[in-house]
Amino acid sequence: QVQLVESGGGLVQAGGSLRLSCVASGRAFSTYVMGWFRQAPGKEREFLGFIRWNGGTTVYVDSVKGRFTISRDNTKNTMYLQIISLKPEDTAVYYCAATPYYRTPKTENEYAYWGQGTQVTVSS
Repeated sequence: QVQLVESGGGLVQAGGSLRLSCVASGRAFSTYVMGWFRQAPGKEREFLGFIRWNGGTTVYVDSVKGRFTISRDNTKNTMYLQIISLKPEDTAVYYCAATPYYRTPKTENEYAYWGQGTQVTVSS
């Protein structure tokens, strides 16, 4: 059973930065791809990017390139999402997800496992 637990959210002023963490447990993740999504109030869940656990290749949606960075620490089974220059429109619940089935998963349906989410609120 794969478990994902996010942390690191909170209330931040616009222009600030945050690092979200996603701790994965339950099995070896060397063949997994792990992604980040977010869901703002009243909006659909939005794909942000993913990282391939083996090799560390990252892919981002165009709208977050330059401000969002995904990384992982193999020794801690932890994936990170660093966000800089936060904007009020970044306010959302941020989710991590994992899948062993796809190499370039960019949609919710391609991910098999999800965390519970962590709230990020950006004040103006």
